[in-house]
Amino acid sequence: MDFGAALGAERSRSEHRLESLRGELASVIEGSRWTTDDDEHDPEGSTIAFERAKIAALIDDAESEIREFDAADARLAAGTYGSCERCGNEIPAIRLEALPAARRCVTCVRLR
Repeated sequence: MDFGAALGAERSRSEHRLESLRGELASVIEGSRWTTDDDEHDPEGSTIAFERAKIAALIDDAESEIREFDAADARLAAGTYGSCERCGNEIPAIRLEALPAARRCVTCVRLR
């Protein structure tokens, strides 16, 4: 498997999701500027503050994923990609296929 290509594809997906989430957050913020509704006491739905917080958390997650893909790219360039950062053993290809930015083998993940 071409792990460099897999990392690039996953990073691209995260970038697209991040762009979409940023647009969604901008829409929520813009929409809230034009309303005087008291959404904090609306029993029918979530509050604008909740929606903003939810989207902001998803943005943080997407940014974190991108940093992980960048770190994995750096490990690939350094020749350490696929080695567990805790024990140094090889991370099985099947794990890297499922989680291309994996830093640890399954055994070390379980040990925490």
